[in-house]
Amino acid sequence: MNVLNLVSNEEARFFQQQTKILERRGVTCDVATPPGNHLAQEEVTARSPGDYLRFVPKAVRESLGEYDLVHANYGLTAPMALAQIRLPVVLSLWGSDLMGEYGWLSKACARFCDAVIVMSDEMARELGESCYVIPHGIDMERFAPRPTDEARAEVGWDPDARHVLFPYPPSDEVKNLPRAERVVERARERVDAPVELQVVYGVPHAEVPTYMNAADALLLTSEREGSPNSVKEAMSCNLPVVSTDVGDVREQLAGVSPSRVGDSDAELADGLADVLESPRRSDGRDAVSDISLDRMAERIEGVYESVV
Repeated sequence: MNVLNLVSNEEARFFQQQTKILERRGVTCDVATPPGNHLAQEEVTARSPGDYLRFVPKAVRESLGEYDLVHANYGLTAPMALAQIRLPVVLSLWGSDLMGEYGWLSKACARFCDAVIVMSDEMARELGESCYVIPHGIDMERFAPRPTDEARAEVGWDPDARHVLFPYPPSDEVKNLPRAERVVERARERVDAPVELQVVYGVPHAEVPTYMNAADALLLTSEREGSPNSVKEAMSCNLPVVSTDVGDVREQLAGVSPSRVGDSDAELADGLADVLESPRRSDGRDAVSDISLDRMAERIEGVYESVV
């Protein structure tokens, strides 16, 4: 099967994993992106409407190749995918394209696509249309438990402190680092040991599992999410997660101990303090086993076959 992928951010880690595993299964994945830069150093740079308009003729030209379908990855690429009328269109929504400023556009385009993929039941309810719920998969071989003291020595963290991992850029306002700092400060008052908030970003993806195994908890304070990979990766490392109630996090963490989902700073601080007072690993790896990369690719390929 030959697929033309339209994507706003070709560098997105989960998109690269998706195409790599699909190609391993025999699906040819060509990629086209709008003009302009999606990323400028650490800051996300919004393309102008003109950049996307200039992408329309390029997308139509590309679709004239030997393809079986067009896969629009992220809602803002859906109009370009629909501009060609020869091939079926699969639309994948990533979260902010449905829950954010341009959600109206994603919803409007979804009605005309042959199939729509979302990452969580919450997104499916927000979309209000027939769709497939397929969370982004994770590499469970890479994200696997290892001794905490060994990982902590490797990253150079204090072996006697409690370490809270915040693996997101401080500049990403949706991730809400100031709230994470407040939550850690409140939890610190209840823990009889030094507590350090470790803001880790910009490191190679291959090194992230080491930081997760070195930490005592992952803290997610996002205002909105779809199906955050960092939570599933932490679960695969048996790292306890404390998170706001966003995307599919509550569903993913159901029955996982220790972990906590909360709405208020007080609930998050209580959950974090519980983990830090008596550090232990979670049983999250058992709960996340059904969302491996191979399982994700198998389900996406099934969607492709349904529309061709």
